[in-house]
Amino acid sequence: MNGASRIVAVLGPTNTGKTHYAIERMLGHRTGVIGLPLRLLAREVYDKIVAIRGPSVVALVTGEERIVPPRTQYWVCTVEAMPEGMGTDFVAIDEIQLCADPERGHVFTDRLLRMRGMHETLFLGADTMRGPIAALVPQAQFARRERMSQLVYTGSKKISRMPPRSAIVGFSVENVYAIAELLRRQKGGAAVVMGALSPRTRNAQVELYQNGEVDYLVATDAIGMGLNLDVNHVAFSSLSKFDGRRMRPLAPNELAQIAGRAGRGMSDGTFGVTGEASPLDEGVAQAIMDSRFTPMKKLNWRNVALRFGSVDALIDSLEASPDNEHLVKARPADDLNALKSLAQVPEVAARASDGPSIRLLWDVCRIPDFRGISHAEHASLLESIFGHLHERGTIPEDFLARQIRRIDRTDGDIDALSKRLAYIRTWTYVAQRNGWVRDESHWRAETRAVEDRVSDALHECLTQRFVDRRTSVLLRRLKQKEALLAEVNDKGEVTVEGEFVGRLEGFRFIPDKSAQGTEAKALKSASLQALAPQFHLRADRFYNAPDTEIDFTDQGGLMWGEYAVGKLVAGAEPLKPMVEVFVDEAAGPEVEQKVQRRLQHFIDRKIAALFEPLLNLSRDEELTGLAKGFAFRMVEALGILPRAGVAQEVKDLDQDARGALRKHGIRFGQFTIFMPLLLKPAPTRLRLVLWALANGLQEFPEAPPPGLVTVPVAKGAPEGYDTMCGYRNAGERSIRIDMLERLADMLRAEDSRGGFEAKADMLSITGMTLEQFADLMQGLGYKAERGERTKIKPAQPTEQPPAATAEAPTETAEAEAQSDVAVAAEAPTEATDSTEAEAEATAADPASDEPEVEVFYTFTWGRQANRGPRGDQRQGRSKPGGKPRDGRGKPQGKKGGKPQGAKTFSSRPPKKEKAIDPDNPFAAALMGLKDGN
Repeated sequence: MNGASRIVAVLGPTNTGKTHYAIERMLGHRTGVIGLPLRLLAREVYDKIVAIRGPSVVALVTGEERIVPPRTQYWVCTVEAMPEGMGTDFVAIDEIQLCADPERGHVFTDRLLRMRGMHETLFLGADTMRGPIAALVPQAQFARRERMSQLVYTGSKKISRMPPRSAIVGFSVENVYAIAELLRRQKGGAAVVMGALSPRTRNAQVELYQNGEVDYLVATDAIGMGLNLDVNHVAFSSLSKFDGRRMRPLAPNELAQIAGRAGRGMSDGTFGVTGEASPLDEGVAQAIMDSRFTPMKKLNWRNVALRFGSVDALIDSLEASPDNEHLVKARPADDLNALKSLAQVPEVAARASDGPSIRLLWDVCRIPDFRGISHAEHASLLESIFGHLHERGTIPEDFLARQIRRIDRTDGDIDALSKRLAYIRTWTYVAQRNGWVRDESHWRAETRAVEDRVSDALHECLTQRFVDRRTSVLLRRLKQKEALLAEVNDKGEVTVEGEFVGRLEGFRFIPDKSAQGTEAKALKSASLQALAPQFHLRADRFYNAPDTEIDFTDQGGLMWGEYAVGKLVAGAEPLKPMVEVFVDEAAGPEVEQKVQRRLQHFIDRKIAALFEPLLNLSRDEELTGLAKGFAFRMVEALGILPRAGVAQEVKDLDQDARGALRKHGIRFGQFTIFMPLLLKPAPTRLRLVLWALANGLQEFPEAPPPGLVTVPVAKGAPEGYDTMCGYRNAGERSIRIDMLERLADMLRAEDSRGGFEAKADMLSITGMTLEQFADLMQGLGYKAERGERTKIKPAQPTEQPPAATAEAPTETAEAEAQSDVAVAAEAPTEATDSTEAEAEATAADPASDEPEVEVFYTFTWGRQANRGPRGDQRQGRSKPGGKPRDGRGKPQGKKGGKPQGAKTFSSRPPKKEKAIDPDNPFAAALMGLKDGN
């Protein structure tokens, strides 16, 4: 070693620029090597030097990566992979305080004691290393560097109140994932950085944080090892960690190493705790802020003068104790434990019989346990690798290909991808060893490609799980007070800055349902702000839309196409409902008023068009007195009044008043007073909505299907529902009121006292079976008596009727006979033959002689005698469906009575007759009686 070599220990807290200083010093020399504690940090420093000097003179050597150009001048390595005996001008060891680490400390201590540059050697680390370095390297000089910014303790904070640009530190994978998931829901997401990640995955995650896509970083203590990030605040979620053997509290200097990542350059930083971590002791917090820690006294050491005469000799040399009071024997590491295990395997012991084979066994045992499954699993893998190398000199390509092929998959979740990444790191390490594989360049490229693919898949999976890009983007833009660009497609889907955020239904924004809690609130806030211009554009389009684009629902909703934009509410009068609009508050009062005006115009015009006869009735100034009052009742009842409820008012109306009301289309029916034009489906549908609003119904009943004469009675419907539908309940079914009046006209010609049967026309206009008609008649107040009788078949036409029955036929009989003869004359020969065949079959079948039975109903008026449906009991009035009666109230034309038109005489003086009511359904019959008299 050159005696003029300069050895300097550059010590101080974090953010002092020590690593940057070492890079500058190395580039000032012709050659140099720098050892770094992490593969991630080595890649970061390598990229920086390549950016300055180019890739042709810079090498990167780690356990799993080896990039060595032919004209290499500068070597960037992990401390374990630093090449020895190269005689470079410059050597630097970063984070030298790791000499005290129980796992890796012996490697750093070895570099401290033996690694030197020809002209300059730098040890970079914490000030706690001053004593051991001075004792072990007496010629070393010391340079103290102060922190460039302040570090302040801020106590405990909830994760929901964590400031932007914060790093939250966890000490287990489960803890890191849980925090990242919480940040995704509350803050839009977080980047994840762990030591087990590949440099490619780690860099991709850090890029998310560095470019501002997310404001939060969740990491393990790996970030404490010199990774340079723009972090303003560091929060500890725990103050203890598992060190490989037990859970132990973190020492103040370890906390300081991590907390020191906050504040870069001249920017001050803060640190604190979060989650379940208890607040720091005041003395510990002050020590971290002042960078005052207990000096290190003992460094971990392991013998490097190894003896390869036998496996036992190798183990003994590795377990040798140091002879310096500042050094302490390191606890057995994974490689020594693996060596001890394999030494117990007879086949391995037999193979490791000489120096080269024992050296090979030791090299195999130094393969890191990236998988971390179990000690036995790791030892079994090492045994297999050692067997192949000892027997063949290289690992068989088919064996290696099978191992890599099993790992080369990008499906699965984060855990599955992380395991594959750990597995491929083992084979990447193997491919990097000189002479272990036959085609080194091929297998190094192959394992690197698989690692890159799995790394990219892991990054994508981490991002999908822990980063909500849309929420992150929207929140960041809101904080920056930038105008957000919102777009709404023809399906109502809303995107803000290219991210789907929900749907615009009419004038209400419906956020994406996948967002919940704080995320949903943030999403809606940002989206509504961006949608403000869209609301105004949509309101203008809606205001100018034709009425054909707007409609009302059976429940009183107001629709614009497929979107609900408002609802009807009760007004001062049934025909004057008000409108309540569905408009987000963020749209503003101007949009709300415009929508409200347009909807009010729509419903006013709809009522004016569908209820024009009723509105004309209400505005007729020529109506006076009782007619005006009756018109008011009709308007109030929306054009339909059951006659029983206004019998007295109808009775009090004179002929002029009735005539004036009829001009407006009012029909005075026997059961209902109504306006036929308002029975059409469109007015009926709107009438039901207006009636439900006026009566304060919670659920609006729907209108019956249009075109039906009768419908089943709606069970549980509110009182008056059938009337508003234009129907009248009668038994199990309701009949349309206009068809009911037609039926009443038919019933007037029947003998309701003596009884009558249903005619074909009655069944035809109601569209009912005989049984259904009987139930309907009972619902109208009639009695229906069921009976059975032999069905009379029509007589077969014969050439000459028998002499015994040759009586003079009635007109009806003659007509029926003529009809039968005509049908027979027109029927083709085949029909005649068929009839004859049927007759022969009937004659041959004795059962056909049995008479055929038919069911019939006899209907009689079932209410009090001499009272119609409206309770009339006046001379000359008949029952509903009854025949006109004479002056004594007896039915005329009945068998046994006087023939219709016969005169009667009385000794009483003639009474003054009342004027005949033209609305009386029997007016025509009464006029006929009067004329006959």
